[in-house]
Amino acid sequence: MTILGTEAVNLGLFALYVAAGFAVGWLLDLLVLGALRGLARRLDRAPWRIALEGLGHMPVVWFALAGAAFGLQDIGWSPRLSALTGRIIVVLAGITVTYAAMRIATGFVRGYAVSATGPLPSTSIFVNLTRIAIVLLGALLVLNALDISITPVLTALGVGGLAVALALQDTLGNLFAGLQIVASKQVRPGDYLLLETGQEGSVEDIAWRYTTLRTQSNNLVIVPNAKLGQAIVTNYQLPEQPLSITVDFGVAYGSDLPHVEALALEIAGDVMREMQPTITDWEPLMRFRGFGESQVQAAVIMRVTDFGDQFVLRSEFVKRLHARFAEEGIEFPFPQRVVRQLPV
Repeated sequence: MTILGTEAVNLGLFALYVAAGFAVGWLLDLLVLGALRGLARRLDRAPWRIALEGLGHMPVVWFALAGAAFGLQDIGWSPRLSALTGRIIVVLAGITVTYAAMRIATGFVRGYAVSATGPLPSTSIFVNLTRIAIVLLGALLVLNALDISITPVLTALGVGGLAVALALQDTLGNLFAGLQIVASKQVRPGDYLLLETGQEGSVEDIAWRYTTLRTQSNNLVIVPNAKLGQAIVTNYQLPEQPLSITVDFGVAYGSDLPHVEALALEIAGDVMREMQPTITDWEPLMRFRGFGESQVQAAVIMRVTDFGDQFVLRSEFVKRLHARFAEEGIEFPFPQRVVRQLPV
């Protein structure tokens, strides 16, 4: 048999091993892992579901690579070609294992660490850091499996760390500022913020470089974490979730103030019960603030569960208060100038 024919036979035998491993992996994925996925969904087992979803169909690839490894031992390829093929198998195995581990780890981070009841806020910064850590660990393991010493790599990273830190000082500053913001728990996803520079919006996400705010007009405001960490910020969601809003108005000096107070509280209570039914442990308040130039100044205090709800609530209260005061004959005075001629 010629050399070309021998290589063709060896290549066919190698492909047969790979196909056999692929078939075994496919059957395992279809029969065993498929059944486990269905069982995890029916029983609502979150750890099983996260692990199986992160694993995906990688066992098919791993069995194919295992078949390639077994086939490589049985065929008569040259030492150089065998070594090259073995390295390729190791690299592919390392990449696929790292990818599966990254998916499983980020799934558990999302499901537990950054969940609503978890110890960390629901931000992407921890997910991204988990991905980076898994990829670096996988790269080091692949290099070690290829008999490439990782000591020089670590030494080079240590020597070049200062240069990298200087080159990426803005990026690293934003990263550590983001970690500080998340650790302080003073800014959380969903909170409505007002910055000293005038930008405001609900926190969408805190990433490794910037924090994203969504405004009332549905636009995005991108704030670098370093800027946010140094800014004076008003968080309307802290220290408690219901947000108090104040509606100012004034009535004429001749008005019956107890009657004004009763009407305003009645209307405020009706508006809150209709538009904020979840707030059941708080009643509106009214206070007279002082004497203005042409009116007695007053204010009604109500509450909303979300910052954006205050605008509709405020508008509805003003409309109903205006209509009711008109029915009751209570005047909303407006400033006017009176000119009097002094006697000569």
